[in-house]
Formats: sequence, structure tokens, C-alpha cells
Amino acid sequence: MVANKPQQSKHYQTMTDRLANTTNAYIGAAKQAIGNTIGNPTLAASGAQQQSQAESAQKAADAKTHAQGAGHKVEGQVQQNVGALTGNAAMEARGNANEVRGDLERKV
Repeated sequence: MVANKPQQSKHYQTMTDRLANTTNAYIGAAKQAIGNTIGNPTLAASGAQQQSQAESAQKAADAKTHAQGAGHKVEGQVQQNVGALTGNAAMEARGNANEVRGDLERKV
């Protein structure tokens, strides 16, 4: 029987992806610089491609996080309003927390 792996939180995965993208961009830039320095156009091109792919992946991840943040903000605002209308302080508090979470995600 295979043990279930604990699922990573979305925040942890986002940070892991960000670190991997940054690392790949720096490695690509280094390969490109070394290739240019030693006169190896294949290495330079490979480095440029790696850097470009890493930067594109990071832009896509940032856009996804921004969209999720917008969703959390709206969800929070709805929860706050419903909580206020129904007198449910816990729902109102969850809504405030979700709105703050959304704001933070949109600033990443």
C-alpha cells in the first residue's frame, strides 16, 4: 500500500515555482554570458532560451496569482456583506480575512 503524500499548500507551491523560475533565469543568463565569453554560440543561445522560458513562466505564474487574488477579494467582500446582513460576525471576519488575502496576492 502506498502512503498518501501530504498536499503542499498553494502558497508553498507558488514560492517553490518562483524560486525555480528565478534560479533558471540566473542559470540561463550565466550560460549565455559564458557562451558569449568563450565564443560558444550554442551555449549562449541555450542560455538565452532558458532565461526567456523562466521569465515567461514567472509572468504566467504572477498573472495566475493576481487573478486568484481578485477572486479572493470579491469572495471576501461578499462574505462581509452577507455576514453583516445576517448578523454573522464569524462570516464577516472570514470575509475580511479573504479580502486581505486577495489584496496581498494581487501585490505579489
